[in-house]
Amino acid sequence: MGADRSGTPRRLTTVDEVEATVGRPASAIMLKQISVLDEGCRTILARCPVAAFGYRDADGTSRTTFIGGTPGFVRVHSPTRISFVLPESGDPHGPVSFFFLLPGVGEILRVNGSVATRKGRDGRRGGETTVDVEEAYVHCAQAVLRSRLWQPPAPLAEPAAGVTGDGPLGRPGVADFLAAAPFLALSTWDSSGGSDTSPRGDRQAVARILDGRTLVIPDRKGNKRADTLHNLLRDDRLSFAALVPGRSGVLKVRGRGTITDDPALLETMALRGMPPHLALLIDVEYAEVSGSDALVRSRLWTPGARLDGGPMPDMMALAGAHLAAGSAEADGGPPAFLLRAVAAIPGMTRLLRLVADRAYRYGLRKEGYEDVEDVEPGDGQPGGGRPGGGRWPGGGRWRRVVPRRGRSDAGAGAGGTGGLPASRTPLREVRVAEVRRETPSAVTLVLEDVGENQEPFDFRPGQFFTLVADLDGRPVRRAYSASSVPGSSRLEVTVKQVAGGRFSTHVHRSLRAGDRLAVRGPSGSFHAEPRPPDEIVLVAAGSGVTPMMSMIRTRLAARPGHGRIALLYSSRSESEIIFADELARLAKDHPDRLAVTHVLTGRDGRLDADGVRRWITGLSPARDAHYYVCGPGPLMDAVRGVLPALGVPDEQVHHETYTSSADTGTTATTTATTAPQEMTVEEDGRPVGTVMVEPGQTLLEAGLAAGLPMPYSCTVGNCGDCMVRLRGGEVTQNEPNCLTPRQKADGQILTCVTCPLSKVILDITEP
Repeated sequence: MGADRSGTPRRLTTVDEVEATVGRPASAIMLKQISVLDEGCRTILARCPVAAFGYRDADGTSRTTFIGGTPGFVRVHSPTRISFVLPESGDPHGPVSFFFLLPGVGEILRVNGSVATRKGRDGRRGGETTVDVEEAYVHCAQAVLRSRLWQPPAPLAEPAAGVTGDGPLGRPGVADFLAAAPFLALSTWDSSGGSDTSPRGDRQAVARILDGRTLVIPDRKGNKRADTLHNLLRDDRLSFAALVPGRSGVLKVRGRGTITDDPALLETMALRGMPPHLALLIDVEYAEVSGSDALVRSRLWTPGARLDGGPMPDMMALAGAHLAAGSAEADGGPPAFLLRAVAAIPGMTRLLRLVADRAYRYGLRKEGYEDVEDVEPGDGQPGGGRPGGGRWPGGGRWRRVVPRRGRSDAGAGAGGTGGLPASRTPLREVRVAEVRRETPSAVTLVLEDVGENQEPFDFRPGQFFTLVADLDGRPVRRAYSASSVPGSSRLEVTVKQVAGGRFSTHVHRSLRAGDRLAVRGPSGSFHAEPRPPDEIVLVAAGSGVTPMMSMIRTRLAARPGHGRIALLYSSRSESEIIFADELARLAKDHPDRLAVTHVLTGRDGRLDADGVRRWITGLSPARDAHYYVCGPGPLMDAVRGVLPALGVPDEQVHHETYTSSADTGTTATTTATTAPQEMTVEEDGRPVGTVMVEPGQTLLEAGLAAGLPMPYSCTVGNCGDCMVRLRGGEVTQNEPNCLTPRQKADGQILTCVTCPLSKVILDITEP
C-alpha cells in the first residue's frame, strides 16, 4: 500500500481492491432502490425547489449543474417519466442522474434514468428535457451533516493561498470558492449505460487543491454502495458542481478521476487523527465559477425557503416503504409484509427517526467530526425541533435574523399597499378576465382575483404593477402602468408589443381569458396628487398614455364638473393611437374639462421642443397647473427643456421614462470580470450583510439569494424600485434604463441591471 517508486500515489484499479477497504453494501441498502416514483417520491418532487443534475452532451462531455428554482419545477408525467427545464445551454444525451434537496432536510432523494426527448436540440437555454426514470431511492444524511449545509452561512472566508503550477484551478475565483465549499454533487457513469450523481460533504473544504490541475476529495465512510468508486473503475470521466452555503454561485469542474489509498495523502485530510479510508484524485480539465439561476430563485439559505410543515412524508418512513417494496420484488430479503406491519406500528416512524439520528451522530464522531451534538432527536417532520429557521434531519434548527427594509414609497397613498415598495408587497394571483385589442400592437389585459372573493385593486392613478408569468420554467417580470380606475375589482394594464420581447410576445400571442398570472404592487412615484390642482397638463407618446388614461378616467369620474385636463399625445399613425375611441368619447362628453391634441409622427413629424412649446403656450395653463410627462427619452428631454423656460417650477413637474428594450429578456450587461466580487450592503450607516456576487450575476440577484432586504420590482431596469446609492467600487450597468442623468450623477444605480467590476458597497437607505 502507499506510493509507487515514482512517488505517485497508488491507484486502486479493481473491484476487489475497493471492496477490501469499503466493504460490500448490506442487502437492505440495495433493496431500498425502487424502479418507479411512488407517491412519496412524487410528493417530494412537488416540494423540492432545487436538484443536482448530472449528464453528458452528445460529444460525451460530462457536466454537473443545479436545476430548479421553485418547488415543483419537475413535472411528473407518470411513475416512470418526468420533465424539467435545463437552465443553461446544454444537450443531455443518454443516462442522467439527479439528487433532490429539501431545504433543512438531511436525507436526499436520488433518481437515475435516461433522456427520452429533448425540446430544442440545438442546445439553447431553456429547452425542456424528458427523462425515463429507472431507479429511485433515499440517500442517507451524512453528506449534508458533514458539510453543515443548512446551518447559518459562515462569514466570508479569507482568500485562499496561491495555486502552484498552471492549470484550470488557477482561474479567477476558483481557489477561493473551493476553500469555502463544504458540499458538492459528483457525477460519474459506468460502462453499461448507468449514471450516478451523489452528494459529498465535509467540514470546511470538501475538495482540496494539490496543484493547478489536481484536486483531492476525501472518501469517508458511508453506506457502502460506493457507486462513484465502482463507476470510476470503468469510466474515469467525471464532473461535479460545488456549493458554498449563503452564496448563489456554483463551481463547475470536470476531469478524470482515480482512487487512492496513499497513507501520506490520506493523513493530510485526517480529522482528530482519523484519516479517510480512501480519496479521489481528480485531474481537472475545466473549472469555472458562475452564477446559478436555480440557487438565486430558490434562495436555499433564507428562512422563507424552509419547509412550512405541509404534507411531506418523513424521509426515513419513505426509505422504509421503499425497502418493503424492494423486498417484495427480491429473493432472500426480509418479508415485505413483515416490514409493512412493523412500519404500521404507532410511533414506529418516530422511533426509526431517533435510531437514524443516533446512528448519524455515532458515525460522525467515529470519523473525527466535532460538534455533532447539534444533531438532536426530533419528530422527523419539517417544522419539528427547536424554534428557528431550518431543520437538520433530527429536528435541530437554526435561525438567521436579517433586518427588514423599512421603505416609505413616494407612491404611498390611499389604502391597500400603496405605501409599500413592490418588493414588500406579496404576489397576488390573478386571472385574465379579458384580452382587449386596442391597436394592432397593443392589448389591454383585464385582471381579477382568482376565486370568489374579488378584492379591489388600490393604487394611485399613474402607478404601475409588476406582472409575473412563468415562461419556459422561469418567472419573467415586467412592469406595466395601470390604465384603469383605482378601487375596482378589476385591474387593467395595457401591453404594447416589443420586437423580440419575451413577455410582450407571450401576452400578444399566447395569453387568453382564463389564464393565470401573478401581480405585485402597486409601486412608483409617478402618480396624481392626493389633492390634485384644478388643472393638469399631460404629455405622452406611444404606450406612455397608459398611466395618463388612469388619471383621466379617475379625475373625470371623481370630480364631476371640476378640474381641467389637457393631453398632448404623440403616436406613429392613426391606427396606433391607444384608447383612440374612448379619448374621443370622453372629450366629447366633457368638452369643458378634457382637451386632447394628437400628433401623428408619420404625418406631422416627431414631437420636438418647439412643438411642445407652441402647444403649451396656446393652452395658457394656470400658474399652479401640474405637468405629467411619460414617454421615451427624447420626449422627456424636450419637455424638460421647455418647462423651466416657461417658468414652471420643478415641484410641479412629474415624469416617468420607459425603456422598451428591457423586455427582450436581457437583465444584465455582459460582465467585464470573470471573478466573484464582494458586495457589502448598508442601511442608515449600518452594515446589513456582505455576500459574493458571482460572474454573470447582478447585484440584485446575489443580494436576494442571500436573504438581504434589497428593494426591487420589475427586475429589468424599467421601474426604478431597485435604485440604491453606490458608496464604493466600480460597476457596469445595462443601458438604456430608467435612471435620469441627475440620478446617475448622484451615484444612483439599478441593482437589477448592474454587475460589479470590483468590491462594491451599496447604501439601500431610502432617500
